[in-house]
Amino acid sequence: MDKNILLEVKGLKTHFFIDDGKVAKAVDGVDFEIRKGETLALVGESGSGKSITSLSIMQLIQSPPGKIVAGSIKLEGKDLLKLSEKEMTNVRGNDIGMIFQEPMTSLNPVFTIGNQVAEPLMKHKKMKKKEAYAKALELLKLVGFPRAEEIINEYPHQLSGGMRQRAMIAMALSCNPKLLIADEPTTALDVTIQAQILDLMIDMKEEFGSSILMITHDLGVVAETADRVMVMYGGQIVEEAEVKELFTDPKHPYTVGLLASMPQIDDDKERLEAIPGMVPPAHNFPQGCRFAPRCKHAMDKCTNDVPELYEAGPGHKVRCVLFDGKE
Repeated sequence: MDKNILLEVKGLKTHFFIDDGKVAKAVDGVDFEIRKGETLALVGESGSGKSITSLSIMQLIQSPPGKIVAGSIKLEGKDLLKLSEKEMTNVRGNDIGMIFQEPMTSLNPVFTIGNQVAEPLMKHKKMKKKEAYAKALELLKLVGFPRAEEIINEYPHQLSGGMRQRAMIAMALSCNPKLLIADEPTTALDVTIQAQILDLMIDMKEEFGSSILMITHDLGVVAETADRVMVMYGGQIVEEAEVKELFTDPKHPYTVGLLASMPQIDDDKERLEAIPGMVPPAHNFPQGCRFAPRCKHAMDKCTNDVPELYEAGPGHKVRCVLFDGKE
C-alpha cells in the first residue's frame, strides 16, 4: 500500500434489510482513497449515499436493519472492518474525528461544552480531568470562541448554531485525528458563519496535518475547500477528478446537471436549470445506469448494463457508457 494513502476503501457495500424483504443498497460498491494531507469532497443530492458512506467508515451503521455486507476500509493499511467494537472505539475520536450534520442533536444536552470536549482527551489520551479541561479551553480558543472561559461551562442549548458547530470541530480535533470526516458541516448556518466555519476547517487541517473527507451537496463549498471531488449517485461513485478539472471539464451528465444548477454571478438567466426527476429510493434502483431515467443522453444499453468507472483522462474517472472507449 502506498505510504501516502491514509484511507483506502474498496468494494464497500452497506445495505439495509427492510421488513418486507426488500434490500436498500444505500452504498453499493464504492472505491476511493484519501491521501495524507488531502481534502476529498463527496458530493451528491440527498439520498445519494454520502452520509451512509461516512457512517460506514466510522462503523456507526444501526444494525439491524443496516449491515456492511462487503468491502474493506483500511486506515494506514489496517482494515477497520476486522476490528472488534472495543478496538473500533479507540479509533473513533482518536484516529478519525467526525463533525456531524446537526450539532444540536450530536452534542449531549445534559453535559457542558467543556465536559464534551475534554471527554475524548481523558478517554484516548489518558489525561487527568484538570489537564483535559485546560486542553479543552485551549481548543475552544483555537476554534475562535472569544469568551472560551465562559463557554466551557455552558450547555449546547445556550449556544448559537455556529457556536455549536465550532464546539463540534473542537471535539473532533481534540485528539489530533489523522482523518476528519465533516458531514454537511455548514448546513443550517447562515452564509457568513458558513464562510467562517470553512476557513476554520482549512486552518485546523494545516494546524493538525489532518486529511479531510468533506461530505456536502454544496458545490460552492467544494470549490473553496477540496483538492479532489467524488460525485455520488444511487449509492455509487459516478465521477472522480481533481477539483479544478471537475469544474472546468465535467464529464458525467449528472455532474454537468449539478454544475448547471448552480447560480452564476455573471449569468442573466431568469431561471436556474434543474435535473428532472428525483434520486430513486435505495430499495428500488433501476436496472443498468442508475441515472438513466433522468439523463437526456440515455440509450438502450444504459437501461440494461451497469457502467463501469472508465478512465476519461489522468485521474479523471466517469461511470458512463459515453466514455467506455468503444463508441
